[in-house]
Amino acid sequence: MKLRHLFSIVTDCYGFWGLFRPSFSKEAFFLLISFLLNVVWFVLGGLVMGLGWWLAGIIAAVTIVGIPWARACFVIGNYSFSPFGKEAVSRHELTGELDFGTGPLGLIGNIIWFLIAGWWLAIGHLTSALACFISIIGIPFGIQHIKLAIIALAPIGMQVVPVRR
Repeated sequence: MKLRHLFSIVTDCYGFWGLFRPSFSKEAFFLLISFLLNVVWFVLGGLVMGLGWWLAGIIAAVTIVGIPWARACFVIGNYSFSPFGKEAVSRHELTGELDFGTGPLGLIGNIIWFLIAGWWLAIGHLTSALACFISIIGIPFGIQHIKLAIIALAPIGMQVVPVRR
């Protein structure tokens, strides 16, 4: 059998690039890529930033008054450990209802948070983003750091949910 004939049989059955097509769904592929990016993220800086969020949460929890901020710190800290495949959205947008974190008390809480700790965490994320933007491979990680820096400015009333694809 000639090689040309074998090639025509393969391309007729599978298409030219059919042999290289993955055999799993787009959702499974998205989950795999998210997992791999989260592993690289965690090793190359996500651990440090997540621990920074947790440290801020522990400090806030020690002062009994800071318990609402501590909850927000732990939620965003967990998000900071593995941000790919997830997004932070306002609970008001998610549920359509106002609660303590999304109403006027949440606004006052976010202003107090910004003045005390928010800008420190935002500066940390922006510094990490600049370091990530040095290489092309680091651009997705820098984008995640910028998202986390924005969240660091006003975390109360945010909820982390899976990305809807």
